[in-house]
Amino acid sequence: MSDKQKPSSTPDPSNEHETYHIRSRLIHGRGHTKRWDYNHHVVPPITVSATFRLDSARRGARGFEEFGLDDSKLDHAPIYIYERLGEPTGGMLEENLAAAENGETALCFASGMAAIAAAIGVLVKADEHLVAHKVLYGCTYSLITNWLPRYRVRHDLVDMTDLAQVRSAIKPETRAIYLETPVNPDMKLIDIAGVRAVADEVNAERDPAERVWIVVDNTFATPYCQRPLELGADVVCESLTKAIGGFGTDIGGAVVGPKSLYTDLILYRKDFGGVLSPKSAWPALVHGLPTLATRMVNYQKSALRVAQFLETHPKVEAVFYPGLKSFPQYDLAYRQMRDYRGKFAPGSMIYFLVKDPDQTGKPAERLIDWAAEHAYTLTLAVSLGQIKTLIEAPYSMTHSAMPDAVKRERGLLPNGIRLSIGLEDYHDIIRDLEQALAAV
Repeated sequence: MSDKQKPSSTPDPSNEHETYHIRSRLIHGRGHTKRWDYNHHVVPPITVSATFRLDSARRGARGFEEFGLDDSKLDHAPIYIYERLGEPTGGMLEENLAAAENGETALCFASGMAAIAAAIGVLVKADEHLVAHKVLYGCTYSLITNWLPRYRVRHDLVDMTDLAQVRSAIKPETRAIYLETPVNPDMKLIDIAGVRAVADEVNAERDPAERVWIVVDNTFATPYCQRPLELGADVVCESLTKAIGGFGTDIGGAVVGPKSLYTDLILYRKDFGGVLSPKSAWPALVHGLPTLATRMVNYQKSALRVAQFLETHPKVEAVFYPGLKSFPQYDLAYRQMRDYRGKFAPGSMIYFLVKDPDQTGKPAERLIDWAAEHAYTLTLAVSLGQIKTLIEAPYSMTHSAMPDAVKRERGLLPNGIRLSIGLEDYHDIIRDLEQALAAV
């Protein structure tokens, strides 16, 4: 090799980074590189920086000044400062979630419960009041009955399938109506448009600052099957852990609503700290939400077949699935649960009662235990919306936070079984259910 071909043993003075020791250069690299380009990735990259480089003190100050402003009000890209304040991966997911729900804006949180707490937290203050349905997901029930009272937030739980009860429960200090539909776990439906009419009647006589907001947990339906904002809700909460995430790998939540709530929600998230990690946002962004429609179409086809099988089984007392003509609120389901093309979309969740005249819970326990030990396509696990079919007993599991007397009074019985239908061949799901029921 000639001298001309030999690599230089001294740093190139034209590259100032090469004048630093290799120990420092291994940490900092080039610092600025044209390789960082989010606009041309087919699959969005994951943000893996807890804090962000600022080009100047003025840019840092500007970033803090603009924090809390809706991005649409800016004439430039957001200035990222710190992951808890905002970062690109979660931001891209938020844009897509807002579109999925047909909402103005969305914010992601570390879990579905963090999202629910934020939605209620920005709408209801101390000495104000919340009306909620009498049956709720167990942790939501605990939040409303155990924790909100510590902040002097009062509540009434009523049967929201009766709109007269909703109207009677509203007080001068009521600021929010909270509900799930379909309800977890009993699959009852609440008429969102009907609740909207009740709220409008109340709000017509109030100052806008004292209006009653409607918050809907849409986790069971997903935006594919139902978009509450189109039906009259003000705010939607979603657990991204469930069908939107779809694969059971990450926990997350989201609040979707009007831009008028954006600043309060992002400040709440900043201060309470329930921010969604970009590592958990990314799977929902690139796998979960993009496959939601395809998965839900297949979930629903299988769910109907499974529900029809259960409905005719001699050991099953009742089946609650919105797609069955025998479903008590079929007309409401047919009107309210629609996919993006306007087709009936009853979802993937089933609740059924095993025959148990004495309400001991033993038949349901035997079924669940058989499934846990022997079933191939039935996984005994909480959560829902995954590609695997999940089975659980709400009375003793997901809704154990509710006192037994309260559960029974509200129709949650020991013989209830919740099914979240997955992507397995429905013949196999039915095969395992048939054998599980034989063990009852």
